[in-house]
Amino acid sequence: MKILVLRFSSIGDIVLTTPVVRQLHQQVPNAQVHFATKPAYRSLLEANPYVAKTHVLSGSLGELVRELRAERFDFIVDLHNNLRTRLIRLQLPGVPGRAFDKLNLQKWLLVNFKINQLPPVHIVDRYRAAAAPLGIQDDGGGLDYFIPSGQEVNVVTALPACFRPGEYAAVAIGAQHATKRLPVEKLIELVTRLAPRPVVLLGGPEDESTGHVIELAFHPLLHSSTHPLIHNACGRFSLHQSASLVRQAAFVVSHDTGLMHVAAAFKKQVFSVWGNTVPEFGMYPYRTAFQALEVPGLPCRPCSKIGFAECPKGHFRCMRDQDLNLDLPPL
Repeated sequence: MKILVLRFSSIGDIVLTTPVVRQLHQQVPNAQVHFATKPAYRSLLEANPYVAKTHVLSGSLGELVRELRAERFDFIVDLHNNLRTRLIRLQLPGVPGRAFDKLNLQKWLLVNFKINQLPPVHIVDRYRAAAAPLGIQDDGGGLDYFIPSGQEVNVVTALPACFRPGEYAAVAIGAQHATKRLPVEKLIELVTRLAPRPVVLLGGPEDESTGHVIELAFHPLLHSSTHPLIHNACGRFSLHQSASLVRQAAFVVSHDTGLMHVAAAFKKQVFSVWGNTVPEFGMYPYRTAFQALEVPGLPCRPCSKIGFAECPKGHFRCMRDQDLNLDLPPL
C-alpha cells in the first residue's frame, strides 16, 4: 500500500509526525510511506528508515502534483491541512485521505477570549487520528530523530576540554518569533542558575550574536581561556550536528521550538520555557520527562498560537517575569 504523508514545515512539526510515519510503516501491510515537504526540511527525513521516498516542493505546486500523480497513491494522510495541501488532495482525484483536525476554532477561543475548549490531547495523537482509517494504533513509542551517518559530533574534540558527553546542559536560545524567546538578560540569569555545569548554547546563525552576549556576561567570573564553562555553538553546527549535541547532553532547556521536540525524541529531560504560547495547544514535549516554565495568572496569555515580533501589550511579562526555578538533576 502506497501512502502519502503531507507536512511542509517546520522542524518541530515534522519531528512530531514521526510516530505516525513509524506506525504506518510497521502496522500497515506492505506499506510504502512517502513524505512531501519543503526542500529546507528534506534532511529531516533522509535518514528515517520508515520513509520510502521524499518529495519536495522545489518548484510550482503543479510540478509537485504531477510528480505525486505518477506515484498512484492509495491513501493521503494530510498532517498540515492548509490551503496548499488541500489543493494537492483535490488534484489527486480518486485517492482517499484524511486531514488532521487543527482545532482552529478552539485555539481562536483560547487566544482571543481565554476560553479553553481544547481537548487534553497531544498533537501527535491528533496526527494519528488522521491515519485512523488505515487501522494504525499507538505503539507506546515516542518521537523519532535519525542523525545521518557522518553528522554525529565528537564532543571531546569539537567542544572545549571541560565538556564531556552526559555532563553538560544544552540550552536552545532561539525561536522563530521573538515572543517565544527569553530576553538576553533572562538567558543570562538562566545560565547563572545552571552553574557550575558546562553549558552549550544552541541555535542558528541568527542567534550567534545573542550567544556571544551571554558568553561575555560570564567573563572572567565563570570561565577562563583554557576552561570556559559557556560555549556558544549557535550557527556553528548543522541541524543534525546540533541534534547530536542535544542527544549527548545531560538535559535540555528550550523555548517552544524545534529543538525541544528533538530533545524529546532522544528522551532527554526537558525544561521548556513558554512565553506567548501555552502547552495547552498540545505541542509540549512528547513522552519524555519535562518541566514547563510559565508565568501563571497572566490574563493576556496566550496572545497568539504562533508568535509575534514583539509583545502586543508592550510589557512582555510572560518572559520577563519568569522565575526560572528549574528542578535540576544532581551533578
